[in-house]
Amino acid sequence: MNGKNGQTDGNGINGSNGHGIGGGNGHGGSRRALITGVTGQDGSYLAELLLAKDYEVHGLIRRSSTFSTGRIDHIYDDPHRAQVNLKLHYGDLTDSTGLRRIIEEIEPHEVYNLAAQSHVRVSFDQPEYTADVVATGTLRLLEAIRDYMAISNNRPRVYQACSSEMFGSSIPPQNEMTSFHPRSPYAVSKVASYHYAVNYREAYDLFVSNGILFNHESPRRGGTFVTRKITRALTRIKLGLQEKLFLGNLDAKRDWGFAGDYVEAMWRMLQHDRPDDFVVATGETHSVHEFLESAAGVLDMDWRAIVEFDSRYLRPSEVDVLQGDASKIHRELGWKPTVNFERLVRMMVDHDLNLAQREQTLVDAGHVTRMQASGDE
Repeated sequence: MNGKNGQTDGNGINGSNGHGIGGGNGHGGSRRALITGVTGQDGSYLAELLLAKDYEVHGLIRRSSTFSTGRIDHIYDDPHRAQVNLKLHYGDLTDSTGLRRIIEEIEPHEVYNLAAQSHVRVSFDQPEYTADVVATGTLRLLEAIRDYMAISNNRPRVYQACSSEMFGSSIPPQNEMTSFHPRSPYAVSKVASYHYAVNYREAYDLFVSNGILFNHESPRRGGTFVTRKITRALTRIKLGLQEKLFLGNLDAKRDWGFAGDYVEAMWRMLQHDRPDDFVVATGETHSVHEFLESAAGVLDMDWRAIVEFDSRYLRPSEVDVLQGDASKIHRELGWKPTVNFERLVRMMVDHDLNLAQREQTLVDAGHVTRMQASGDE
């Protein structure tokens, strides 16, 4: 790929100077939003939502030798066509100069910071990297926005993605007034990003809202997260493409909702008349064991013979129960979840069963071996 001198690479993504496709001033009348982490689960659903509301959406994407745009391919269009409203830019939360340049080029009305090293268990293995991206990365972004405000007449509204993991071992149900007790490097980093956002809101009058989202899943969830790991593995085992599913703690309880619902909450926070902090949750809690039971039930399977314990998936310090009290966002923004636990599980199982069936077709035709087919989409 070549992104130099304002050229675009083979995927139409902006190069180093930000000009050409998706850059520059003289924008039209559409509201412009910048999404960091646009290729993730939440970023893809949020991009869909904003495009449906006639936004011009700009996404930050890290440079890689392979494309990682699978979750947004269905809404991504050839940048050489007229009136393309989803535009991608190379950038990273570890690069403050790049962040400043992109913000100045885009002139966004809204910024949604969703980028992170978001896997809790991995954060124990990569604590320094997690802190650099999640905590200091948020600081870099806020500084870039503050500098942009100083040289322009614009005041972008900022959404900061926080996490229920910040509550850690605090007694449930947890709401905006609950004390934080983080139990992982990821959670500690999110607590730091939360306080950076509050500080910049109070010190520099930035419109920054913290969304404290409890676990939210979907068919687009990454394959290493436990819910998607379960639905992917069970559907593959059902068709004989896999033999075992290895899991860690089945007793951990979480408040699971649908990611497509939760991005609506993000958007509503930035339409509010003032910046604030909001818990986003269903108010229900279910264990990993219950999720496993429910997914197996959809497939009419007995999971006990195929699931094995693996201590490698245990965390050095566990979070036992997370349950959100979302009364504030219900009351002030009118947001409520539309997808319940049972529907969420079925949605994910149905999607992954379809994937497994397509995979089985390739295996039967000799195009891929079972070992090769064990990865995520």
